[in-house]
Amino acid sequence: MSEKHWDAVYESRDHREVSWYQEDPAFSLRLIAAHAATGSVIDVGAGTSSVADALVGRGYSVTVLDVAPTAIKALRQRLGDRVTYLVTDLLDWAPIESYDVWHDRAVFHFLTEPTTQAAYVDLAATAVRPGGAIVLATFAPDGPTACSGLPTTRHDADSLAALFSEHFTRVSSERESHPTPGGEFQPFTWVTLLRR
Repeated sequence: MSEKHWDAVYESRDHREVSWYQEDPAFSLRLIAAHAATGSVIDVGAGTSSVADALVGRGYSVTVLDVAPTAIKALRQRLGDRVTYLVTDLLDWAPIESYDVWHDRAVFHFLTEPTTQAAYVDLAATAVRPGGAIVLATFAPDGPTACSGLPTTRHDADSLAALFSEHFTRVSSERESHPTPGGEFQPFTWVTLLRR
């Protein structure tokens, strides 16, 4: 995932205008809390999302990771030193600690090749402690085939569970119809996967 591409996205649009913007990230917060009422959370592909703000306010230890320096700069201006910041391509990152929850709302669906999907799964297995969880959202099977000029893959809960099955067990799944700022609706598949 290109730093140049995503930096251009965040430089060219107000964060409230991107299709994935949510004023209230209710699904994310509810599913994270259902697994861990406190603890450490990494938000991969954090962008300028308010997930980190809400988690810090609830007492979690939060790390945000994004490939776009512009997005991380915006988060840093809001949150200061209350979170840990990682500016890197996710698949180039080597975790140095374990997390209770790995949160990803819409990074995984940009991985269109089996090799990069497998690399993501292995990385998550390294970063999530045994008993920890992934809270993951991707476009559903009837969702968009592209986003921000890039192709996407679409998944149902069974296909996600199968992709992660070497290290994780599905414990829940849901469907969300996300209203975009432009007035359209994008269907998402959510899964919570437990690290064995």
